Amino acid sequence: SPLSAKLCILKSSQEGKLNVALFFQQKKPLSAIIKEVCDGWSLGSNENFALQIADSTNFYITEKNRNNIKNGSILRLTTSPYQTALQLHERIQSSSMDAKLEALKDLANASRDITFAQEFINLDGISLLTQMVESGTDFGDLLSFTLTAFVELMDHGIISWDTFSVAFIKKIASFVNKSAMDTAVLQRSLAILESMVLNSQDLYHKVINVVLVTPHLLLNFLIFCLFLLLFLLFLQEMAHILAQKQLRSIILTVSSFLLAVFSNLKNIYHFVQNVIRNPTPINDEMAHQLYVLQVLTFNLLEDRMMTKMDPQDQAQRDIIFELRRIAFDVECEPNNSGSIEKRKSMYTRDYKKLGFINHVNPAVDFTQIPPGMLALDNMLYFARHHQDAYIRIVLENSSREDKHECPFGRSSIELTKMLCEILKVGELPSENCHDFHPMFFTHDRSFAEFFCICIQLLNKTWKEMRATNEDFNKVMQVVREQIMRALSLKPNSLDQFKSRLQNLSYTEILKIRQSERMNQEDFQSRPILELREKIQPEIMELIKQQRLNRLCDGTCFRKISSRRRQDKFWYCRLSPNHKVLHYGDLEESPQGEVPHDSLQDKLPVADIKAVITGKDCPHMKEKGALKQNKVCVCVYPICYINSGFMILYPPSGHFILTHSFISDFFIDYTKSDLDTLLSMEMKLRLLDLENIQIPDAPPPIPKEPSNYDFVYDCN
Repeated sequence: SPLSAKLCILKSSQEGKLNVALFFQQKKPLSAIIKEVCDGWSLGSNENFALQIADSTNFYITEKNRNNIKNGSILRLTTSPYQTALQLHERIQSSSMDAKLEALKDLANASRDITFAQEFINLDGISLLTQMVESGTDFGDLLSFTLTAFVELMDHGIISWDTFSVAFIKKIASFVNKSAMDTAVLQRSLAILESMVLNSQDLYHKVINVVLVTPHLLLNFLIFCLFLLLFLLFLQEMAHILAQKQLRSIILTVSSFLLAVFSNLKNIYHFVQNVIRNPTPINDEMAHQLYVLQVLTFNLLEDRMMTKMDPQDQAQRDIIFELRRIAFDVECEPNNSGSIEKRKSMYTRDYKKLGFINHVNPAVDFTQIPPGMLALDNMLYFARHHQDAYIRIVLENSSREDKHECPFGRSSIELTKMLCEILKVGELPSENCHDFHPMFFTHDRSFAEFFCICIQLLNKTWKEMRATNEDFNKVMQVVREQIMRALSLKPNSLDQFKSRLQNLSYTEILKIRQSERMNQEDFQSRPILELREKIQPEIMELIKQQRLNRLCDGTCFRKISSRRRQDKFWYCRLSPNHKVLHYGDLEESPQGEVPHDSLQDKLPVADIKAVITGKDCPHMKEKGALKQNKVCVCVYPICYINSGFMILYPPSGHFILTHSFISDFFIDYTKSDLDTLLSMEMKLRLLDLENIQIPDAPPPIPKEPSNYDFVYDCN
């Protein structure tokens, strides 16, 4: 029966034996078949022989794989796996280099068979190979075939990788560290180190410790990782082609391989994280390779970044609907003709709240490339993985006035485009650049998480700037500066990056800009500082005169009672000679200045000894004063005026200011005004000296002439 027997051709590895036909009985024990063949050829004990498939694999036939034999298969009678392993175990220890080389070649080929590998390992063959490697006596082809046999034997997973010592790891690392090492040895060494990292937690740490002190090894290992990443791109494209051809079985094979590659990629990222976190400084070569790995990783986003959204594609439009559903907790309305207009109106209203430019069909917003579909991917990731923050931002802005709402949709699209520009997505790596960011190696979806942090920053900055739609570009410029300044600090994690952004508020950015302008080299030179000191008294006098003039003009205040605000007013102004404060009640708010004669009450300035403001004022302790956010300024007969900067005195002994414009005139902002006016005056005076180098020291004064016997003829 074809199911129970296969017609094969049997060859003998011994000379003088003719090929014969063999009916391979599947139900018959393999040992019995081998015994019949040996008896037919008058060979000795059948225990020393075995059957082997006579093809490029040369695999031994065992009880486990005998069902793979087909009609017409060519079989070979050869020595048993144990005898072959025993012979090779002795031959590779030969003193003759030529004999040893031939034995290692045979061992490298035979080690691909798991049956032989099991017998050779049982003879402690792995220990023999490691001793040969550690001895350092073999080079060139001898070392290459030794490592090849080692890799083939270990790939069967018969013994654990945890059995190897640090000395063996260092020896393998030394092969990689040599600049003139044979290519085959280099490839086998890298493969061994990779297998150690992926298959043993204990060896992982040992390899890391060896790699970190071996820059050249680390460089080559990362180059290997980069080639793996490029191979991943090829496999992804291949999977796409195969999917179009609907080759189901091949797709499943490729998919499983892709999963394995992705798993290795995560291990590579784990390896890179340990490299970055190690206290040992990273040299320029390693920094460059990490930069290249970062660029290649972000370039995986280029395809989505350059893909336009099809406004008519319902599947893509469903993604936008999911954003609406998560934000407003709505489900799809029944699709009946009576509710079409109602549903369109609801969609338009919700899409406007989401901040899309096109309220009717938001898919049109994603037709701009870049950022294309990448912006929608980021928005959906934010909505799914940071749902609370997403809902808070959308609802917070939908409840603001139209002119102050931060459009989430438009912001996300422009922010994604800006982040792609900052990280140079789609650009080739530079040959001399070493600028990598450790935080991008701490998360599998680092770009999406980066976006989630930045979109929350944008919303926060929008509120701090009290921006309107007209200020959109200004806000984006500030956000870009915040991100660039935070990235320049090289945070080690995304959480650290987020905390750095918390310290870079809009107010802090303004302070930094002002400080950088003032700390420019030109503004710190000796001549500039001397000029600044010279004109400062003039500016101070100008501010003083402005304060006094404002006080002389006077201000009208509402009278405050303990129960409620009344419709009565009082007016206060300083006399022209700056010696007396005139004040009095008014029936209504005046349209212009109130003459001194109409203000009956007076207070000599000389009697003012002190000024109490803010929370120090006892009237601020009254119930409800702090809740109303009022500015209280108390002036008693014990108050005084300092250098012309004074606070007005009301009839009740105190007054409450609720208008910031008025309070600015009565609370001393001298330092702020001085800095502003002094900076403007300095810039105006230095306009003519632009691009002219100002010397640090003045030119030397010439010596006096030997005599003064000279006359200048004015004619």
